[in-house]
Amino acid sequence: MGFMTELFARPRPTEEQRYRSAMVLLGAMSGAERADINIKPADFPRIARQMARR
Repeated sequence: MGFMTELFARPRPTEEQRYRSAMVLLGAMSGAERADINIKPADFPRIARQMARR
């Protein structure tokens, strides 16, 4: 159920640019960098929203 929520959730308009920037940053990471900090691609939306709020 959490995946479906992540799939259809929209970022808040004030955070949209920071959210997009965070998604680009996460997408640019290599597989080794992701494995080093234990992040899976399915976690990208949640992590990007957290980064945008800060």
